[in-house]
Amino acid sequence: MSSTRLRMSGVIALFAAAAALTGCIATPPSPTSLPPLPSLPKSDEPVSLNPADFTTEIDNPYWPMVPGTRWTYVEHDPDGDVTVEVTVTTATKTIANGVEARVVRDTVTRDGELLEDTFDWYAQDAAGTIWYLGEDTAEFEGDEIVSREGSFEAGVDGALPGIALPADPRPGMTYRQEFFAGEAEDNGAVLSVDELVEVPYGQFDGALLTRDTNALEPDVAELKFYAPGVGLALTLDVSGGNGREELISVTTVPDGTGTGPLGSPD
Repeated sequence: MSSTRLRMSGVIALFAAAAALTGCIATPPSPTSLPPLPSLPKSDEPVSLNPADFTTEIDNPYWPMVPGTRWTYVEHDPDGDVTVEVTVTTATKTIANGVEARVVRDTVTRDGELLEDTFDWYAQDAAGTIWYLGEDTAEFEGDEIVSREGSFEAGVDGALPGIALPADPRPGMTYRQEFFAGEAEDNGAVLSVDELVEVPYGQFDGALLTRDTNALEPDVAELKFYAPGVGLALTLDVSGGNGREELISVTTVPDGTGTGPLGSPD
């Protein structure tokens, strides 16, 4: 046996003796792993929200809702392009579950004709998660309301709040966005936080990509891209349609804009 092999034999013997004393053989520490994904509400799972934990000052970087901000989109659809205006109003609303929410106006028109008008209610918790607390929505034909389908308020008739955007989105997160049985059952899933998205308003790196589905229409799915510091930039119908809704501008509107009754957006 060579001297090198003798020295190695001695080292092995010493290591074995040490292992016998400790009852185990030392192993290198495992690499630090990511913390487990947080538990977010799904389907009709109950959730208890403390109103004191919420604010109407919404500053989630993927969707900052500064009052007076208006996002304007063009939705390219086989039936003709439509315009979507989303306005963060100066108004707030106390929801039935006790949480004070920011009122956001969502108005859809085609060639100047009003198709849909909605008040959406959002609030942000202490961690930075944006919660969706309900909507008051109306569909129009001419100047007449023809449907209020989809309207709900968290805490009324079993309606539950959902997640609009998680505080720290990571791929693999799944959550309900809203739940009102038979009326509003949308769900979301985080696919990526490192996307490149380009729309008429600009090109953005590090975008959040989600996949949104509707339990009431299982064949329908959308991909949504949220640009950091900007908000929703692009929506693509990937199942049940081929629509494309692109952000064309972000502007500031005067205080009080968007607070009129449904059917009178400005």
